[in-house]
This record gives sequence, C-alpha cells and structure tokens, in this order.
Amino acid sequence: MNNAMRKPETVKALEELGRVQLSKSFFMREFLYSEISQIEGIPNIPDDPELAIAAGKNLCENVLEPLQDALGRISIRSAYRSCEVNAKGVGRYNCASNESNYAAHIWDRRDKNGYMGATACIIVTSFIPYYERTKDWTALAWWIYDQIKGYAEMQFFPKYAAFNIRWHEDPNYPKSIYSYVENPHTKSRGYLTNKNMDNFTGSHAKFYQDFIRDLKK
Repeated sequence: MNNAMRKPETVKALEELGRVQLSKSFFMREFLYSEISQIEGIPNIPDDPELAIAAGKNLCENVLEPLQDALGRISIRSAYRSCEVNAKGVGRYNCASNESNYAAHIWDRRDKNGYMGATACIIVTSFIPYYERTKDWTALAWWIYDQIKGYAEMQFFPKYAAFNIRWHEDPNYPKSIYSYVENPHTKSRGYLTNKNMDNFTGSHAKFYQDFIRDLKK
C-alpha cells in the first residue's frame, strides 16, 4: 500500500500538511503564505508534499533553527511557492523563472542536477534596531556566513534587511551573498562574496562585532 502524502485537495488535508512540524520551532503552515496567492487567487500548495517537507525540514533544522537560537526570533516573510504561484510572479512580481527557483522557493521540485533545496525570505527581528541605525546589512550577512554552516546562499533586500536564505542538498554548492542594498563600506551593490572573490575565506568578525556587542547589552 502506498502511503505517500498526496497534494491536498480538501481543507482537512491542507490542515494536516500545515501541521507538519519541520523542526522544534517551525511548522509547514507558516511557510505557505503568499501575497501572490492571496491576491491572484492561486492556491499555494505543493504538488509533491513529501519533497517539500523533506526540503523544508533541512532548511529549518540546518539553517533557521541555529540562526534563531543565536539571534532570537525569525519572522518568515515568504518561503514556499508552487509552480503556478511562482509563474504568475515572473515579471509582474519580480520572481525569477520557475526553472531557476527549483530547489529554491519551489521546494517540491529538484534542480536540474537532481538536488533538493529550499529558500525562505526572513527577517531577524533583533537586527532591525542595528540596521535602522547603521544601514549596515553586511554585519548580519557576514555573521551568518561565518556561523551558520548549513546555508547555501543569501540575497538581501532594503526593508528591515530582509533576505532570502537557502539550504541546498549539494554539500559542494558554492556559497554566496548578494544584495540589492548598497554596501555602506564599498558604496556598491551586488555580490558581497562568492567563490571568485578574495574575501571568500577567513574570518569576517570585524564586520559584525559591533552588532553582537549591541545584541548582548
């Protein structure tokens, strides 16, 4: 008998999916909200719930839980997108293509190399006061880069220093940090680091020591 979880087609089935505990602090339901889904009337429901759950568990256990344990409450801005929701967002709502979002915002599709992954856009609420005072999003970016070993890539946005953070199944996935916000140290946007940059290795503690000091006050 096949006990695989099917795509929910009833309220009860969707409730059951939402109640799946991905880690000690996070449940599937909080990752399913989507403004595109709400406004456009497109259900944001995984076609393959089991794959979405597996990817989500890894994101939560390896990235979000360690981050929340260290820095306090995480607010989920957006996370899972169904293929239909993401496709509606391409162009109109600044979503990347479905293919580039497989194993990213689209948790229930593997990428072209067969790997699973998951992305969530989050806000670290304890960072807001520091960011509003300094505009230095790099303090949080570098802290995560040095301290959270399970993440694969990040992209930062202006409001509250919200950022996409991704877990990826490939252990050799090249880490990177990208930002749509000006770097206050270099006055530029784009990559803060990637495998081709000199700052890819070593400690970056000097960039976040003031934030951590403020956090401990």
